[in-house]
Amino acid sequence: MPGTFNIEAIKETLLQGRELLRQRYYKNKNGAALLLDHSRLVDGVLRQVWREMEMPRSIALLAVGGYGRRQLFPHSDTDLLVLVSKAEGEAAAIDHAIETQLECWVRLLWDIGLDVGHSIRTIQECADEAAKDITVQTSLLEARQLAGHRQLFTEFSRVMQAMLEPRQFFRAKQREQQQRHGRYRDVTYNLEPNLKESPGGLRDLQNILWISRAAGLGKSWPDLARGGFITPREARLAQRNQSILQDLRIRLHYLAGRREDRLLFDYQTPLASELNITGKRPRRAGEMLMQRYYRATKAVTQINTILLLTLRAEIFPHEGAAPVIINPRFQKRGELLEIRNEDIFRQYPGAIFESVLLLQQHPELKARSAATLRAMWRAAPLINGAFRRDPRHCTLFMEILRQPRGLTRELRLMNRYGILGRYIPAFGRIVGQMQHDLFHVYTVDEHILMVVRNLRRFMAPEFAHEYPLCSQLIREFERPEVLYLAGLFHDIAKGRQGNHSTLGKADARRFCHHHQMLAEDAELVTWLVENHLLMSSTAQKKDISDTDVIADFARRMGNERRLIALYLLTVADIRGTSPKVWNAWKSKLLEDLFQATRRHLCGDTYHVGGTLKNRRNRILELLQLDNIPASAYEQLCSALDPTYLLLHEPEEIVWHMRHLSHQMKPAAPVVKARVSPTGTGIEVLVYTADQGDLFARICGFFDRIDYNIAQAKIHTTRHGYALDSFLVLDPLNVTQRHRDVLGFIERELTQQLAQRAPLEPPLKGRLSRLLRHFPIEPEVDIEPDEKGAYHVLSIIAGDQPGLLSRIAQVLVHFGVNVHSARINTMGGRAEDTFLVTGNILDESRRLVHLETELIKALQTKESLDQPSVKRVFNN
Repeated sequence: MPGTFNIEAIKETLLQGRELLRQRYYKNKNGAALLLDHSRLVDGVLRQVWREMEMPRSIALLAVGGYGRRQLFPHSDTDLLVLVSKAEGEAAAIDHAIETQLECWVRLLWDIGLDVGHSIRTIQECADEAAKDITVQTSLLEARQLAGHRQLFTEFSRVMQAMLEPRQFFRAKQREQQQRHGRYRDVTYNLEPNLKESPGGLRDLQNILWISRAAGLGKSWPDLARGGFITPREARLAQRNQSILQDLRIRLHYLAGRREDRLLFDYQTPLASELNITGKRPRRAGEMLMQRYYRATKAVTQINTILLLTLRAEIFPHEGAAPVIINPRFQKRGELLEIRNEDIFRQYPGAIFESVLLLQQHPELKARSAATLRAMWRAAPLINGAFRRDPRHCTLFMEILRQPRGLTRELRLMNRYGILGRYIPAFGRIVGQMQHDLFHVYTVDEHILMVVRNLRRFMAPEFAHEYPLCSQLIREFERPEVLYLAGLFHDIAKGRQGNHSTLGKADARRFCHHHQMLAEDAELVTWLVENHLLMSSTAQKKDISDTDVIADFARRMGNERRLIALYLLTVADIRGTSPKVWNAWKSKLLEDLFQATRRHLCGDTYHVGGTLKNRRNRILELLQLDNIPASAYEQLCSALDPTYLLLHEPEEIVWHMRHLSHQMKPAAPVVKARVSPTGTGIEVLVYTADQGDLFARICGFFDRIDYNIAQAKIHTTRHGYALDSFLVLDPLNVTQRHRDVLGFIERELTQQLAQRAPLEPPLKGRLSRLLRHFPIEPEVDIEPDEKGAYHVLSIIAGDQPGLLSRIAQVLVHFGVNVHSARINTMGGRAEDTFLVTGNILDESRRLVHLETELIKALQTKESLDQPSVKRVFNN
């Protein structure tokens, strides 16, 4: 066992050494030197502890993983392997004394400030683990000895090298990369990317070097350049972008004070400041930093793709069949498309588009060869004004859009290699551009390509079960390329000064004219781009049970083809913003609006549920099946406004009657809940003696149990009872599994309404990180509706705990009554619409006071710090 030694002195050595390295790094900004010097510092500490603890000579200490390759980031784990020997016939690899000593050693390492990740294994155990797990094998591939038994390490190295099978290793690492990219949805331009693991991150570069090392082709970029696997220019590009990513990761560790590899919004602006990046209106410094990051990841992805193809050709030399000539410019070899002349793209730049078409038209071709991809990359700058004006190239591009397969894959590849942005310059301007609207989680270009991908997915028979209506509509849609073009252009003007829909329409019109599209198709593309937000806005903000709303929307559609196109684009667009924005409620709203408008356009001008007479007859049929007397229904309807019959489906009204037919004037509140028959959430019925703050009380209740109100319909009977119905969304989606939730809502809400205690203050809670860093300026808009019976209150604000309760309590204070509410939350952005009445709404001076108080209720601390707050007064 070791003698005593000064642990504090070693700890101080490590602390001082790390601080010195930090200061040196910020002075000379050499990330590679920091990683190497940090590894050396830790090497020295580990060797000193090993020596002073007099560790057994029969075992060896190895550095593995990133530490093994001498790339130790400031707060990364120190990965260690203790290699032990096991003699023939021994029951255990180490005896109890050594095991006890190793336990002391690990505790001491943590005490002195090393975040250690360690394992204790024999050579055979290492081999067994490596055979089962490619990640373990990769980590051990870079092992180096720090201390201990040299011969044991030599034998370990021999065994690890002997079990390396380059082809198997290549396949495993490629599969591992595909799975890792899949976890990030194959999206390079995520708004909060992981510097290490995201597509285009450091791991993609390391993957290349691991494969080349396993195949004996080189351990560094200069090695690969000398071997002819990469050009000197590409080697410099790889090294430069590796340095950019390493530098960001080092600074991120220092800034966070811990291991943090995600470029969270919290750190983007401080990092930009460290790098002396200043914002240029309208873009923030953090956005400019991220665009620098996206450019680096784009280059990494380009290099990774080309080198994986190059290494595959070297590692599987006999895999390719004899070349088969396709035309004078291209041939196929096995599953790869090859150019027949390495200068073909320079001689005939249009061959770039031709290669895209060939990949789409030949299902047996899976990709371009490395030489073809490299030549295409180099030729991208030849896509200039003359190229864009050439009618042959316009024809080729339109043919690409018309192909039944491969469009999404090829558009993404063209974007990755700068081809799409050169051919459509407006698209080039939004590559890597962030969107801080609290619901888009991708950059503008990634979102656009995700929308096109969603449209294409509707076409695929294997995905028809996801959105059956969309799949049916798009299969019957003539010339669907107009939809893909609308997808490409719908957000292409984001980030410019002015309305992006209007500016995008102009870009789309020029493109369509230049590509000599049919007049009706060009008109449809430009109309879709200009109106791509219309359907979602109408469905989520207006009362689509109102025949006038449907008639007005149908008038703006004009014809069925426009309606179908806009519906398909809207679904694809919302689904392309974020995986969390789309839900069953939005799906139903859009489908209801689509079906009602379609019937209107086809000449069926009455309400989607039929005329009042037809609805009444349907209700009576259902009541008879439930043995509910028709007289009870007539009694309820006579006490309510006719809008009750229009706003609720017959099945919902019958559900109400089941609970109200015997108690039209109950002494206690009636609260009933059920899972919505359409699966969109929980329907809640509240029937009680009316009280001025009833809506605010109900909002407060659902705020406190963390349920989101999506829709509210408020009615008051002629004898002073409130009949309110709500659709609430269950954040954890446990309703289907735990019916107790429905009982809880009925029991607790009944109790709260019966007590009539003073209103509790609105719920307070932490803002989301996104809202903290990118606050929304609140907007309040109050204007009379077209019939003059109500006022429409529209609110836009950052979503936050207790928001709806705060709004409701302000309305209570000013004597404003809510008759209906549509609550639309998109990520961190709330866009709510209320139909309201109240004397104050006709008094200009007091109305200004109401609007002011609403804005105060909507503000967050962060929005208060903004230079201005927007108010919209339309009275």
